[in-house]
Amino acid sequence: MSVVLILKRYGITEGVLAFDESDRARSKSTKRIYKVYKQKHKGSGGYVNGQTIVLLLLVTSSITVPVGFFFYMPDPALKHWDKEDKRLKKSGIAKKDRPIKPERDSAYPTKTEIALGLLKEFKVAHSLIKIKGVLADALYGEKAFMDEAAKESGGSQVISQLRKNQNIEYRGRIRSVESYFNSINKGIDQIIRVRGGKEIKVTVSSARLKVSSHSKKRFVIALKYDGENDYRYLVATDLTWRTQDIIQAYTLRWMIEVFFEDWKLYEGWGREAKQLDEEGSSRGLILSLLFDHCLLLHPEQIARIESKLPAYTVGSLQRKSQMDVLLEFITSLLEFPDPGDKLKELGELIKDVFQLMPSGKHMIGRDLGRLGPTASLKYCSAG
Repeated sequence: MSVVLILKRYGITEGVLAFDESDRARSKSTKRIYKVYKQKHKGSGGYVNGQTIVLLLLVTSSITVPVGFFFYMPDPALKHWDKEDKRLKKSGIAKKDRPIKPERDSAYPTKTEIALGLLKEFKVAHSLIKIKGVLADALYGEKAFMDEAAKESGGSQVISQLRKNQNIEYRGRIRSVESYFNSINKGIDQIIRVRGGKEIKVTVSSARLKVSSHSKKRFVIALKYDGENDYRYLVATDLTWRTQDIIQAYTLRWMIEVFFEDWKLYEGWGREAKQLDEEGSSRGLILSLLFDHCLLLHPEQIARIESKLPAYTVGSLQRKSQMDVLLEFITSLLEFPDPGDKLKELGELIKDVFQLMPSGKHMIGRDLGRLGPTASLKYCSAG
C-alpha cells in the first residue's frame, strides 16, 4: 500500500526495475535470527553469520523507490552435499561412488528464483506500471532468468552481464566473449551520459551474437570505462535497442548501490534490534523501507521533485526532520503556563525512558588481575 501511495503521489506510470542483493552481518552465535547463514566477510576475509536480502528497486524519471524484498539463504542440505562432494573428489573418489546431489528444498529458492518471484509480484500489484527495462548483475545473466524476466515484464529489455570466459558463436566458430572482443571486434572511444547526468568517455564494442549457454542470439557489448584495464560484458535480450541506449540504461543499476548505502547508514537496516524469527526480521526490514518511503513524502522533498530540481539526500532530510521535531518540542514547551516546571517533569520522564547502560569496555568495578612478579618464583628465571 505504501508503494501504491508513492506511485500515485508522483504520477508514476513507467520505470526501470533493478535487482541486487545486500548482506548484513549478524551475531556469530545466533540461532533464532531468520535465515542467517555463514558468509564470507569482505572486510576481514574471514566468515560471519549474516542475512542476505534480494531487493527490487524501481528507478523512474523522478524518484527511485524500493518496491520488493525477500530473504535469501542457501539450501543447507545442498551446501553440505557440495562441501562433502568436493572433499571426496579431492580424495580421488569416483563420481559414481559419491553421494547423489539432493533436490533443492523449495523453502530455499535461488536468488534468480527469488528475483523472478519479486518481478511477478510487482506486475500483479502494479499492473498499470509499464516496465521499460530489467537490470541485474552477472549472477542473473543466465538464459532462464533473462527469458523469463523478459516475458514477465511484458517483453521489456533485460540487461545483465556475461563472464569473460562465456562462449559465443561467430561465423561457425565458438570462442570466448573475451577473445572475440579483444581480437576481432575491438572497441572504439565514445561519450556516454551516466544516469542522465555527467558525460564520460568509455571504450565500447558491440555485436548481435549467439551466446552458447543461452542457445540464442543476444546483444553483447564490451564496455570499459576510462582508466580501467579490463572490459565488462553486457548482455541484452532486445536486439532492436541501440548500443548507447543499452549502456546508459545499465548505468541506472548504480542507483541500487546508492540506496543500499542510505539504507544502512540512515534508515535503520541492520542497526535496529535483532528481533527473532521471520516475523521479527521482516518487521525491522519493512520499517526501514517505510522510512525511505516516508522521506519521499517529506513536504520539502515533494516540492523539490515537483519543481524538477535534484532531490535532497536522505541524510540531510533526516537531520532536518530531527531539528524540526526539536523546534516543535521547544515551541510547545513555551506555550505552557510554567515552562520551567514542565521541563523538570519531562526531565524526570527522560531519566526513566532513556536509561544509561553499563559498558563492557572499561575495567572499573572489575579485577584487573595481579600484574607483577611473584617472589617465590624468582628461581625460575635463574640461568
